Amino acid sequence: MSTERVNPPELSPPTGFSHAVVATGTRVVFLAGQTALDTDGKVVGGTLPEQFEKALTNLLTALRAAGGTPADLARVTVYATDVADYRARAPELGRVWRRLAGRDYPAMAVVGAARLWDEQALVELDGFAVLP
Repeated sequence: MSTERVNPPELSPPTGFSHAVVATGTRVVFLAGQTALDTDGKVVGGTLPEQFEKALTNLLTALRAAGGTPADLARVTVYATDVADYRARAPELGRVWRRLAGRDYPAMAVVGAARLWDEQALVELDGFAVLP
């Protein structure tokens, strides 16, 4: 698989995402929304960064189980119950992302949500990856 991150100079410089990702491969993996659920199905972490780390860990666990790596991610959508808090904590969340997934950012969007499926969840991540 090959991926090309495209960040045109006509657009504002991306921070923590790529404007476009061109992916060539043979398998597409669609990743279900992941919140900060532990193996007992309980939301863990009382803060957005704690929940973001667990949700991202869960997303990457599903991806690895399907045979992929973080570099294979082509698109991730983040659903946040408090977008202002997400923006305020973006540098910290970026450090969590880089530690767990590296610096090859997929195309991303952050969407505000009144609430998520798991009522205590503050954040949910879903996406897709293209594997060789």
